[in-house]
Amino acid sequence: MDGRREWPPIRNTSHSAAKSRILMAVSVVVSLGCLFVFLYPHGFLSSSSSQQVVSTKCESPERLNELKMEYAEASKKTAELKKQVEQLTEKLRLSEQGKKHAEKQVEAFGIRRKAGPFGTVKGLRTNPTVVPDESVNPRLSIVLENLAVERELIVALANSNVKDLLEIWFRNIKRIGIPNYLVVALDEETARYCELNDVPVYKRDPDEEIDSIGRTGINHAVSGLKFRILREFLQLGYSVLLSDIDILFLRNPFNHLYRDSDVESMTDGHGNMTAYGYDDVFDEPGMGWARYAHTMRIWVYNSGFFYIRPTFPSIELLDRVAVRLAREQNAWDQAVFNEELFFPSHPGYEGLYASRRTMDFYLFMNSKVLFKTVRKDATLRKFSPVIIHINYHPNKLERMKAVEEFYVNGNRDALNDFPDGSDR
Repeated sequence: MDGRREWPPIRNTSHSAAKSRILMAVSVVVSLGCLFVFLYPHGFLSSSSSQQVVSTKCESPERLNELKMEYAEASKKTAELKKQVEQLTEKLRLSEQGKKHAEKQVEAFGIRRKAGPFGTVKGLRTNPTVVPDESVNPRLSIVLENLAVERELIVALANSNVKDLLEIWFRNIKRIGIPNYLVVALDEETARYCELNDVPVYKRDPDEEIDSIGRTGINHAVSGLKFRILREFLQLGYSVLLSDIDILFLRNPFNHLYRDSDVESMTDGHGNMTAYGYDDVFDEPGMGWARYAHTMRIWVYNSGFFYIRPTFPSIELLDRVAVRLAREQNAWDQAVFNEELFFPSHPGYEGLYASRRTMDFYLFMNSKVLFKTVRKDATLRKFSPVIIHINYHPNKLERMKAVEEFYVNGNRDALNDFPDGSDR
């Protein structure tokens, strides 16, 4: 091959049309608001009330009730308009985000170009998505078509061993109004439990190899299944925000994603250096002048909460991890996940070329950050994360309830009695 590569141009027509419709809708809503302000500069009821100041004391109880009802109705309409503006603004942001990614793909895969001036050249980070293949799983395709928003959703795997954690998990997802989430039930009991609680659930077709682990497997064994199960979601063309069950949702995570990489993951790091990487100097005195060796170090990505786009590198990542977990009996899925993401190509090994992004460790918070740092800092205690993952502590249910009590119910003493780490 001579290195030339042609790529069909990506059309931005749909993005432009979507943007125009959203801008038009926002303009209509804003115009209505401006008209409302022009007609009622002192409020909806001020024009009538100013003419009736003298007779206010003589108003009948019936008329006062009517005024209260009118005021309540006006407040309700104002709230609805505000909500519509927020929704349209978010759609506009997503449309702009998608347009920028598409433009970068056109630049990278289109006609070969000369490099620009110093400091202006940018490589491609956002790989194009695969063509959806509904034939992979027609039943799941129908479920996702009705459930996903902007072709993305939260997915969690669960069996009956984690029912108490699962209840807290979906209770808070419902509380903040996230519609696009799905539980993949690994046994019949969990499927029935979700249906009884009006939780979107999907039960896979029988597969004894997977079902046996799903019914009786411990946390690590069940966690390893997700790499095989998620593949179908990506083949169908959907982006997945994979979530473990020991996670408390406090805000909608989809409002805080960049969507510019194949994998966008929370970190096990607990500070800027450990979360985002640093130069770790290794000291070997016997080497004399060359005693100091510089190494790059970063805390691992957490395989219990990551956003993955339907791209070829993403699917290759899932395949690599699934194959290794099936072959290496004592392998830990999180270790394998990180090795495949980070290890470079070298003699005898071809590395994975997947783009990756580390999530903000204060927004997507692990329990070490919460219990060692945040709960002890007066300023950080006031900050509301997007999610909290109880990944550093074995007494998950107890701590998860306390976190819910602290952030949702406002009990500022709920976290005080716990040690920083674990007792076992």
